[in-house]
Amino acid sequence: MNLLDTIVLLLYFGVLMIVGIIGIKKAKSEKDFLLAGSRLGYFSHVGCLAAVIIGGAATMGSTTLGYEFGISGFWFVSMMGFGIAALGIFVVNKIGGYEVFTISQLLGKRFGEGTQLISAVVTAIYTLMIVVTQVIGMGNVIHVLLGWPVIPSMVIGGGIVLFYTILGGMWSITLTDIIQFAVMTIGIFFIMFPYSIDSVGGLTALFQSVPVSHHSITNIGWDRIFQYFLLYFFGLIVSQDIWQRVFTARSQKVMKGSAISAGIYSILYGLALSIVGMCALVLLPNLGDSQSAFTSLALEILPPGLLGLVLASVCSALMSNASGAIFASATLITNDIIKVYGKKVRNDQEIIKTSRIVTLGLGVLSIIFSIWIQNILVALDMAYAILSGAIFAPLIIGLYWKRVTSQAAFYSIIASSLVIFTTFMIYGITSTLPIIYGLITGILVIVGVTVLTPVKSLDTTTTTRKSG
Repeated sequence: MNLLDTIVLLLYFGVLMIVGIIGIKKAKSEKDFLLAGSRLGYFSHVGCLAAVIIGGAATMGSTTLGYEFGISGFWFVSMMGFGIAALGIFVVNKIGGYEVFTISQLLGKRFGEGTQLISAVVTAIYTLMIVVTQVIGMGNVIHVLLGWPVIPSMVIGGGIVLFYTILGGMWSITLTDIIQFAVMTIGIFFIMFPYSIDSVGGLTALFQSVPVSHHSITNIGWDRIFQYFLLYFFGLIVSQDIWQRVFTARSQKVMKGSAISAGIYSILYGLALSIVGMCALVLLPNLGDSQSAFTSLALEILPPGLLGLVLASVCSALMSNASGAIFASATLITNDIIKVYGKKVRNDQEIIKTSRIVTLGLGVLSIIFSIWIQNILVALDMAYAILSGAIFAPLIIGLYWKRVTSQAAFYSIIASSLVIFTTFMIYGITSTLPIIYGLITGILVIVGVTVLTPVKSLDTTTTTRKSG
């Protein structure tokens, strides 16, 4: 990569850090720091939701799948899009009236402190693993682009995200995400996609040049499509980093509309990058590692300046996802564990200070884990398996079935989590069986315990909603 592209990339990093500093002035209260004051309108909210959904794994992974399987590579990110759209259509009306910051807090209001604690722990593990995937991705991208060693690249990339997240909380994340969404959109849809298509002679020439199997939307295999459904459709519906971003909207109408729009954007994003991956197959058929398809193709076809902007778009996807996830994990620990089991009364400044300390600790931990694991797909699969298998059933069943007891929800999360970790050790982390067994266990436990509990002994916990 030449000097101009390097300057573009470094300037982009500098802008994000400056915006993070600006966010300090806006984060004056707990709600400002955790939810950006719940004041976002439709357009800014769509950008923030899309930015937190689409990370480095989505960008690099979709291109890799397009290279290997063709157009059917779009299923990976599309399932995320369907999940966030389903959240907008079916769940927002159920959660929009709660005065909460986290999924665990909602479960706590519904089922009590025990369920709030265990769900906070499980969900915090998930969000931390999401951060790990993005730090690994940032390290690999910076390593390829700037030629720096992988481990220092991870430390630098993770450190930049950590810097602006600690300073302004959700306001800094929101401001940077709006910039990152714009860069992602321009870089992928207006530069990388058209340049890729032009480099192979157009769409007609592309489809004539790739294997016929690459034309099929099911070439990736029904088993893989089902795996993505289990992992990402369910996972996005009950993802803390998504929920926390949903709550930054100024109204339920904005929440619902922007969730559906972000879902559509994600599907188009996955489709575009699958086609980019097919272009990489035509131009670079002997690529040693298909995971480098995006960066290798960008280096091959883009002129100086535009290359730097497109690679900044990859970093945008990585950083926006990482900042949302690390802040979600910190919010869970601060709001649902420290705040509940520590001092019962805290003012806004104490909460903000505690959240910053927790964010710092988690950031350092995520960088350490990233250096240790160094495999983005392993970390991603583990993260979504934990979330989909353990949290989906008690949360969704609890929202729609008022008879569910606090004991049923608590034991459901415990049992399904144990089943997931046990089956991971038996079948390996790439298997879909831990998710299926976790879901089945969660459903059986929550339904069984609730049905076997006498009606007169049912938990009397009531949901707390805003008046009006």
